[in-house]
Amino acid sequence: MVVRSIRRWWVLFTVPTVVAFIVGFIVPFLMGVWLSLCRFTTVTDARFIGLTNYRAALADGEFWHALVYTVAFTIVTTVVVNVAGFAVAYMLTKAIRGANVFRSVFFMPNLIGGIVLGYIWLLLLNGVLARWGRSITYSGMYGFWGMVLLYCWQQIGYMMIIYIAGLQALPGDVLEAASVDGANSRQRLMLITLPLMMPSITVCTFLTVTNGFKMFDQNLALTNGAPSNTSELLALNIYRTFYGRTGFEGVGQAKAVVFFVIVALIALIQNRLTTSKEVTA
Repeated sequence: MVVRSIRRWWVLFTVPTVVAFIVGFIVPFLMGVWLSLCRFTTVTDARFIGLTNYRAALADGEFWHALVYTVAFTIVTTVVVNVAGFAVAYMLTKAIRGANVFRSVFFMPNLIGGIVLGYIWLLLLNGVLARWGRSITYSGMYGFWGMVLLYCWQQIGYMMIIYIAGLQALPGDVLEAASVDGANSRQRLMLITLPLMMPSITVCTFLTVTNGFKMFDQNLALTNGAPSNTSELLALNIYRTFYGRTGFEGVGQAKAVVFFVIVALIALIQNRLTTSKEVTA
């Protein structure tokens, strides 16, 4: 009777989630793959044309520029966000006055929407650059570093919270034993703390990599790809292809499928590499 009751409740709670996942993710994804093989303006007039959209997408020079630009952006932000987030978390787990206040302050930027942040930083950066007669859209490099500043400012606090949770879960007896054995603070950090923090590092790295690739709203608000689409990340390039070029809906959908494959592969490889370095106390 107990087993039957457990099975009944398991079905009751599992089936709605599975149905929602299928309806909200699996079906739209399969429809997107199908539409990437079609010429269409709406989903009701799709006409199969094979791999033509993919050939057009891969022949687009702006697509490749956006891909390289996005990869460079993701590498820089992943390193900066995780190093800074861990450093802040490490400091705020020490017994210092006002640590909880500082945690709240660092986390607050993550509560602000991306579009709002983009316009706020647009005003700030243009105000600074005006001193030299420049603006954030002066060149693609200006837009690149502007987006790096914006993204890191927003994400460091979020990763800090994850790292704080990991640091607080570290076994204190292992660190105490290392201290008794004569290990200094640097040795404890590099040889004990960091290896034991690999689960948290795996999660934070995964989030920063995927979020870096998917960044759209901040890019739209801060530079909108200017000048001449040289500061355009991949998500914005796909959006502009799909909605901004008549007759290119299928090409935009093909770019989206290629984008999904690239992000999924990179995320899986990154997750596999960092997970393989995890240890237990």
